[in-house]
Amino acid sequence: MANARLSCCITFDFDGMSSWIGSMKSNNPSMISRGQFGAVAVPRLLDLLDNFRIKATFAVPDHTAYAYPKLVERIRDHGHELAHHGWVHENPAAFDADGERRVLEQGLEALERVAGIKPTGYRSPAWDLSPRSIDLLREYGFIYESSCMGHDFYPYYLRSGDRWSLDTAYHFGVTVDLVEMPVTWMLDDFPPAEFVLGMNTGLQAPSLIEENWRADFDYAYRSCAGGVFILTLHPQTIARGRYFLMLERLLAYFASHPEVVFETMGDYAARWRAANPLAAWVTANPDLAGTHAIEP
Repeated sequence: MANARLSCCITFDFDGMSSWIGSMKSNNPSMISRGQFGAVAVPRLLDLLDNFRIKATFAVPDHTAYAYPKLVERIRDHGHELAHHGWVHENPAAFDADGERRVLEQGLEALERVAGIKPTGYRSPAWDLSPRSIDLLREYGFIYESSCMGHDFYPYYLRSGDRWSLDTAYHFGVTVDLVEMPVTWMLDDFPPAEFVLGMNTGLQAPSLIEENWRADFDYAYRSCAGGVFILTLHPQTIARGRYFLMLERLLAYFASHPEVVFETMGDYAARWRAANPLAAWVTANPDLAGTHAIEP
């Protein structure tokens, strides 16, 4: 895989009911039942991944792990990676320092209890972080994080201690040994596909989404040698009829390209980190590291 032209990381946020309870603050049984469709979706997706011999990454809130322990075990037993995804799809920035730590520990405990694993990767619910999050993830031994958007098809090292305000120059903190596996809402199925009354129109035609995602893949394949193309998918959305067929077509399209490999985010991040020592990467990427900034 070290000589791959492009790596594809197919990732799933198996939120179950947690996103509707935590992020949406819903008390509506109908809305919450959308998450229950994840129990139908995951076996369907596991069969699809097996057909393509793809190992994927599943980001799982501990609320979901406790609700569907057998499904989480099946994900693990099929050889897929499990990543930390919060407790009940909450915003880490909504907590004080002790609260954010408690939620992180709850997630670690759940994945250990249900699946017997300690995750090396973290994806924040709704991609929200607090100014404390990066230091906290490093303290608990995470290798990578996947919630930030500072690059498109290459990973990068995150910084600790950035500061910002309306009336001062941006202050870049210190680059640290935590790999960012970058994401974007443009490669997420939820905004174009999932309908949320008053918030998200969704329901776009699969052909439009497929065209957009193919175009991003084509650019990455042409221009980002050794890079990574990360799709963020939600079982409760992507496994419904029309979108499932779209995903099946896309996987076949990606796989048809020479020197494209599928791997988990954890495998790619570990390999990239070994090939890009922190100090050398900072020297080679001063703008991403913030070392060229001038403070008045």
